[in-house]
Amino acid sequence: MVSAKTRFWILIALVTISGFSQGMLLPLLAIILEQNDVPSSVNGLHATGLYIGVLLASPFMEKAMRRFGFKPIIATGGVLVFLSLVLFPFWEALWFWFILRMTVGIGDQMLHFGTQTWITTTAAKETRGKSIAYYGMFFGLGFTLGPLMTRLLSVHEALPFLLSALLSMLVWSSLLFVRNQMPEQDFQTKTAATSLGRFVQTGKIAWVALLPGFGYGFLEAALHSIFPIYGLRIGHEVGILSLIIPCFAAGSLITQLPLGILSDRVGRRTVLLAVMTAGTACFLLAAFLETSVVALFILFTLAGMFVGSLFSLGISYMTDLLPSNLLPAGNLMVGIMFSIGSISGPLLGGFYVQLLPGVSFFYLIAAVLLVMTGALYFHRGSRVSI
Repeated sequence: MVSAKTRFWILIALVTISGFSQGMLLPLLAIILEQNDVPSSVNGLHATGLYIGVLLASPFMEKAMRRFGFKPIIATGGVLVFLSLVLFPFWEALWFWFILRMTVGIGDQMLHFGTQTWITTTAAKETRGKSIAYYGMFFGLGFTLGPLMTRLLSVHEALPFLLSALLSMLVWSSLLFVRNQMPEQDFQTKTAATSLGRFVQTGKIAWVALLPGFGYGFLEAALHSIFPIYGLRIGHEVGILSLIIPCFAAGSLITQLPLGILSDRVGRRTVLLAVMTAGTACFLLAAFLETSVVALFILFTLAGMFVGSLFSLGISYMTDLLPSNLLPAGNLMVGIMFSIGSISGPLLGGFYVQLLPGVSFFYLIAAVLLVMTGALYFHRGSRVSI
């Protein structure tokens, strides 16, 4: 079996391919449905299927991990995603694709909960931000490459799905060389006797650290599932949109690791306030320059550099605030908040575009970031010992 260092990089590879499949599915399905004249509100509602799957699976994962360990959770998630991707091309029906989206969501949540908890519980405190930054950076790398698969629609509609399934299986097979590990013993014996009790304790201590996960989910889903629709309606072409969308994730690749290291030195809260303020400014500017392709390329990249690290910074902040015995519950709640944000993005975004056709879509994103920035600014809590 592989060493701890090699295990870390295998987990990172798994996260990368998960980001790739998610980054592909959101714009790919949004474009296919838009070209089939599906209303934007229905398109946005349909996109929530992936994150509904996440929410459906979340209540059961902590107990399963406690019983079986990290590896079986991750492996099962990988199989679910692979099978779903293979089945997409075989039947183009809204209800069937919605079920497959939910199945992908369940699989991805299993994979992320397993890898995220494994990494956060084994990372050294002094390099925690750096380790989690790698997690976020490589997820962002996969997410950056995923939307490029929409260009394969001109070859054959099934090709992006099948190619993504093949790549996923190749990467997930590396998990065979990793030895299973159980969560720390104190996770199984301390604090509240039930998962609900641990969730309540986690929420009381670290609620503000869960907001970045919500915000990143909102941004990710809205930009990948609703912006393609909005972009088509304001005159941009599919080929251009498939290049603009990855700029957000590409921007996060540039600053993910430096921001993680900086947060180790100056504090997560300080860095989070700075990046959310700058990200809000980027999207407000994009609202005035949305018809310019060059401006969107630049602003999507800058926004990614600032707020593309929200998820990893939020995990690091949550890990700082919580005692080790609540980290599995904390990681699960980050995933739940990410899912709620991801459901809100397409849902609110779809209705926003349909009901306010003359108002820029970017105002909605800027408003969400502004509210989160205010909540973090006025919060003065610190770690609570249990």
